[in-house]
Amino acid sequence: MKAATGSTLIFNGQLVDGTGAPAVPHAALLLEKGRIRYAGAAAGCPPADGACERIDARGGTIMPGLVESHFHATYFNVAELQDLDIKYPVEYVTLLASVNCRLLLECGYTSARSGGCLFNCDYWLRHAIEADLILGPRLATSGREICSAGGLMDWNPGFRKIGMEGLVFIINGVEDARAAVRALVKDGVQWVKTYPTGDAAAPDTNDHHTLCMTLEEMHAVVATAHNHGLKVTGHCRATQGIKNALRAGYDTIEHGTFMDDEALDLLLARDVPCVPGLYFEKASVERGGEFGLSAAVIDGHQETLEGGAASALKILRAGGRIGLGGDYGFAWNPHGNYAREISFFVRDVGFTPLEAIRCATKTGAEILQRGDELGTLQPGKLADVLVVDGDVLQHISLLEERSRFIAVLQGGIVKAGQLAPAIPAAVPAVG
Repeated sequence: MKAATGSTLIFNGQLVDGTGAPAVPHAALLLEKGRIRYAGAAAGCPPADGACERIDARGGTIMPGLVESHFHATYFNVAELQDLDIKYPVEYVTLLASVNCRLLLECGYTSARSGGCLFNCDYWLRHAIEADLILGPRLATSGREICSAGGLMDWNPGFRKIGMEGLVFIINGVEDARAAVRALVKDGVQWVKTYPTGDAAAPDTNDHHTLCMTLEEMHAVVATAHNHGLKVTGHCRATQGIKNALRAGYDTIEHGTFMDDEALDLLLARDVPCVPGLYFEKASVERGGEFGLSAAVIDGHQETLEGGAASALKILRAGGRIGLGGDYGFAWNPHGNYAREISFFVRDVGFTPLEAIRCATKTGAEILQRGDELGTLQPGKLADVLVVDGDVLQHISLLEERSRFIAVLQGGIVKAGQLAPAIPAAVPAVG
């Protein structure tokens, strides 16, 4: 991905640096050759040369580009589980995924960690983004997911004879688990996504209190992945599934819905980040009925919403790390609404705006394993910046309004926002 060759001064705004520190009023951000040279009070900013580009923040907010920590580029208006793997051919999925990557960037998200994809789309999307062929986030890739036979993701009945090869490796035992990870190693992905537990979406067979993988299978996944330098995460709702994942050596926990004290101690002992993905649950409760979700499924989502909110707040208050993002691309939770997750954590869960922004920037970068170069506005880091017309600490919902983005920069180059080159805007993919 190209970086700016010159310098840019962003001025006349408050600086929210992503570390959780109080905002700096009357601030300036000086960028040189795609990196941050200065971030702080305008009075202390080094002088910019005459060729320096200038961006007026208009009294608004200068902050790090956001990080989506659970991104499904290949999900499109999913109305039922089967839509995840048989709704579109892979050729169309790839094209739609490229639109979602650009849309994510236009929504202020300069980086993302995948939560799983169809086929090997993530790997090639990342290459296209890094080669500047398409616009999108700096992407930490995942691939086809892993679940035991009969588990949450094993929904295609045997009579169809179509398997699950495009979306999920269905495993039976540790040898299958190792083989699945080795296939992902060959695909070149960075993260292995698994399903240790079920979900409210499958109340009859694999609800949110069931297990979908054995501890032995999970250990085999982790040992094989870590041997090859890959990271492992898992869809973990049931309490025992969370504990199994932490004991197996998982690198992050997705959802962490029903976190008891023992699970919390395990999480904190290893400083493992958790990505709750809660706005999906809220959307499922509020809008699921419009799309045919049953009362049992909606009731399950209400339970996971309440349990997940309590667990997330418990983790944060105990000093744990929370990343934000998750499961956009369902019909009732479409792409383009990513920052609703941030607003939800402030309004409904109890995070302060500074805490929520830290989770959506600094912690997100750490989940990507790039905390040394992304996620905060500090000298030496990559110049991935979001400039918002307004005070996001007073009105966190401004992050949901793309029309209020003055500029979205990657490596010091304006890629989206009001100051971006005039090209047609991306829109959420439709079926």
